[in-house]
Amino acid sequence: MAMNRQRFGQRNQNSTSFRGPARTIGPVSNTIILIVLACVLGLLYLTQVTKTNAYGYKISSLQDQATKLQQQHDDLEISSARLQAADRIQNSDVAKNLVSVAPSATVQN
Repeated sequence: MAMNRQRFGQRNQNSTSFRGPARTIGPVSNTIILIVLACVLGLLYLTQVTKTNAYGYKISSLQDQATKLQQQHDDLEISSARLQAADRIQNSDVAKNLVSVAPSATVQN
């Protein structure tokens, strides 16, 4: 029986309770919070764009370096072919069978 009294309240107590009005954020505070959030999102966007640009510059410089190395490789291949060609010509059978010619006379005017 004591439990019933605690559940329903004691004598001379109201069974309803009143609460004060709930606190809400005003329109000025809402506007300030929205502006701050927009600034934070803008900063996040700018950091991502900056990182992307930095990687773009790095990729561009690596591509330029790769192009220069490819040109250097091509030049070295051409030089190697020229040097090997001279040795091949001197050691070929056709070059060995050639007869050297000495000038027999000179032409005078």
